[in-house]
Amino acid sequence: MKSDGKTMSLSLTRRVALTVVTTLSLAGVAACSGSGGSAAVPPGAPGDSGTKAADAFAGAPVAAASEILPGSTMEKIKQRGELIVGGSLDAPLLSQQNPVTGEVEGFDADLGKLLAKYIIGQPKVKIVNAASETREALLSNGTVDVVFQTYTITPERAEQVAFAGPYYTSGLAVAVKKGTTGITKPEDLDGKTVIAGANTPAIPAIKKAAPNAKIVTFGSDPECVQALKQGRGVAYVQDQSLLVADGKNEPELQVVGEPFTTDPYGIGLKHGDDQMKKFVNDWLKKTQDAGLWQQAWKNSIGTVVQGEAPTPPAIGSVPGS
Repeated sequence: MKSDGKTMSLSLTRRVALTVVTTLSLAGVAACSGSGGSAAVPPGAPGDSGTKAADAFAGAPVAAASEILPGSTMEKIKQRGELIVGGSLDAPLLSQQNPVTGEVEGFDADLGKLLAKYIIGQPKVKIVNAASETREALLSNGTVDVVFQTYTITPERAEQVAFAGPYYTSGLAVAVKKGTTGITKPEDLDGKTVIAGANTPAIPAIKKAAPNAKIVTFGSDPECVQALKQGRGVAYVQDQSLLVADGKNEPELQVVGEPFTTDPYGIGLKHGDDQMKKFVNDWLKKTQDAGLWQQAWKNSIGTVVQGEAPTPPAIGSVPGS
C-alpha cells in the first residue's frame, strides 16, 4: 500500500511526544490479543474521551434506508441492534477497556462505534476479544461481523477474509531492552533469537531481513513483551504503533531505528461478502470526508504523537483490499 509516505509508518518515532498523557492505562497491547472475552461498549460513557467520542457520534452519518439491502449483513446487524466487532480490550490508544467507565476506547474502538452508528443509528458495539490466529475463524463462522484490530492486509489473508480499507498504515519496527547494543536495524537480528507474535506479518519480515534469525512466537503482545523482558529473545518485532504504547508501560523497552515495512490495516469482513465490503468502504470514505476519522485519531493516537492527523491511505490501494 502506498501511504503517501507521511503516515505513522515513516514518522512515528520522530514525532512521538516526550511527555505522554499519563491517565492512559497502558496494560498489554494486542496486535495479537490474548485471552477471549467480550464487552459491550456503552455509547458516551462518562469520562473525557467518552465525551469526545459522544460528540463525534452525534454528528456521524447514518446510512440511508436504501443502503441497507434486504437479506444483507447490514440488515442483520440493524435488526440485531448491535455491531459485533472482533477486536481487543487491552490495546492502548487502539481498543482498551477503561477500568473506571467500562467503555472501550481508542482509534479502532471509535471507528467500530462510528460504523455501528452508520448501520444502526446508534454507536452500539459488542467487542469479542480476538487473537491473531482466530480472527479468520471468527469471521467465517459468523461470530463477529467485522474485525478492527490492527489487521494488516496481505494477499494470503485476503484468500480467507475480505478487507475493506485500508484505513490506517503502520510499519514493523524492532524493540529491545534498554542497554542492548549492536542492534540498530533489522539486519542486525541475523543469527539472533527474535520474538514475534504468532501468525503476524513480523515472521516473514524477519526471515527476509535476517534469514539466520531464530524466531520464537507467542500468542499475545503482553506475552511477547514479557518474553523480551525475560531475555528469551534479544529483540521483539511488532507494529511500531504498538511498540510505542508498550514502551510507555514498560520503560525498560526501547524502539530502535525506523519502521522497515509499510503495513496497511484493513477492516476484516467475511470472505465473499461483496455487499458488505462496498458498504463499509463507502462508510469509511464518508467518515474521512467528514473529518471523523481524523478526530478519532486525535482523540487516541494523536494524544501521544505530535502534529496533525495523517492523510488516510487510499481505499483499495493495496493488493487484497
